[in-house]
Amino acid sequence: MCAEPNTQTRRQFPTAFTILFLIMLLAIGLTWIIPAGAYAKLSYNAASHMLTINTPQGETRRVPATQDELTRLDINIGVEQFVNGTIRKPIAIPGTYERLAQAPKGLSDVAVSMVKGTIEGADIIVFILVLGGLIGVINKTGAFNAGLVALSRKTRGNEFLFVALVCFVMALGGTTCGLEEEAVAFYPILVPIFLALGYDSIVCVGAIFLAASMGTTFSTINPFSVVIASNAAGIPFTEGLIFRAVGCLVGTLVVIGYLYWYCKKIKANPAFSYTYEDRESFRARFLKEGSLDEGIPFTLRRKIILTLFILAFPLMVWGVSMAGWWFPQMAASFLAVAIIIIFISGLKEKEAVEAFTQGASELVAVSLIIGLARGVNLVLDQGMISDTILAYASSLVAGMHGAVFAVAQMLVFTLLGLVVPSSSGLAVLSMPIMAPLADTVMIPRYIVVSAYNWGQYAMLFLAPTGLVLVTLQMLGIQFNQWVRFVLPMVGFVLGFGAMMLVAQVMMA
Repeated sequence: MCAEPNTQTRRQFPTAFTILFLIMLLAIGLTWIIPAGAYAKLSYNAASHMLTINTPQGETRRVPATQDELTRLDINIGVEQFVNGTIRKPIAIPGTYERLAQAPKGLSDVAVSMVKGTIEGADIIVFILVLGGLIGVINKTGAFNAGLVALSRKTRGNEFLFVALVCFVMALGGTTCGLEEEAVAFYPILVPIFLALGYDSIVCVGAIFLAASMGTTFSTINPFSVVIASNAAGIPFTEGLIFRAVGCLVGTLVVIGYLYWYCKKIKANPAFSYTYEDRESFRARFLKEGSLDEGIPFTLRRKIILTLFILAFPLMVWGVSMAGWWFPQMAASFLAVAIIIIFISGLKEKEAVEAFTQGASELVAVSLIIGLARGVNLVLDQGMISDTILAYASSLVAGMHGAVFAVAQMLVFTLLGLVVPSSSGLAVLSMPIMAPLADTVMIPRYIVVSAYNWGQYAMLFLAPTGLVLVTLQMLGIQFNQWVRFVLPMVGFVLGFGAMMLVAQVMMA
């Protein structure tokens, strides 16, 4: 006889909002402790075809956009990378770090940073709200539940094959085109399927976020991390490609194996689930139109609606990777799909509008999390301590020997991943400083690129300033539940990454 579940009141882990608020206070405190400082920054002005240098004192001067000028600045990057737009963000100029007057932040900056962070994240916030509206419309048509009924019947007995397939696709998207923020769009379509197959919320986030992040960790041709980092380091991105490809394959298999172990555990004993206490609220949130046992008819109209919804995703991937899309274009494509579905669904005008607004309203909390996370980064930047942390980190590893240097670099980038959660942002900020250090210890610069990729993403599995809290808020998972599940994967990335770095040094 099964034991009754424990229903006594349990202490709840703080919500994502509270965690980010506490981190905001910590960031403000650090602006009083860590010395302020900055590197001079270099950017390209397309209108004048000149390079612009902004000094730590706020002075601006322009120099010719030539390779000789970059060499004089000790920047080993082809000038064409600036001219053709490959490098768009300002990069730090090596050897220009200066201490500045302290610019501490106060409690009054908490609310201001939250608002400014929300404004800065407006593009992704609108994307998420439009996605929520689209999901609301499709839910209203009954297409999701009808499709899930059909799918659950056909996959009975082979449920994990679907999980493995999703992992593979997400890892492939991560390693090739940096599937990160865009993965948010896949939860509404995939989470109900995982529920229909008998899995919990951890399996959902593991197969989507963890697998995509593992692919991005071992990026092969990802333009938003390894390509831009290689460009900033002054080397072709193909250097070190074989090691990254091997790492991606091994990492994907490890994620699939880990999820297989977890899925077997919760199938044998549902109480093993790390989110067992929240299972009912999770199911109620994603399966709103009734039980999957009701046998909702999967009509031709519902099939067309689901087909349109599914086609929106390869269109989004194509747009990002081939047509230069970003969040405004992605949001517009989902909005267009929503309008088309409304016209063919048979819903009345009021029903369609209410369904869209209701769906969007359910993701408001997720959108606010994005603004809070951006606000933390604003505090660090405006307090002028981000560059100081980078300067200290670079001096820490300078002069180390070979393999020790490579592993130390990875650990440094793990720390920097918390301060600068943007992969492209950290690449252009740190590579001009870190990559030349490889020359001093006689190892190839691509090893620093590998250390950057593996170190930063080991932190982004956990960093509250990244996408983690957005994902957990969307699925209603507590941060401590996620940490319990993902820590072995963080350990794997750091351990396996260290082994790969040592191997690269030995084979160089």
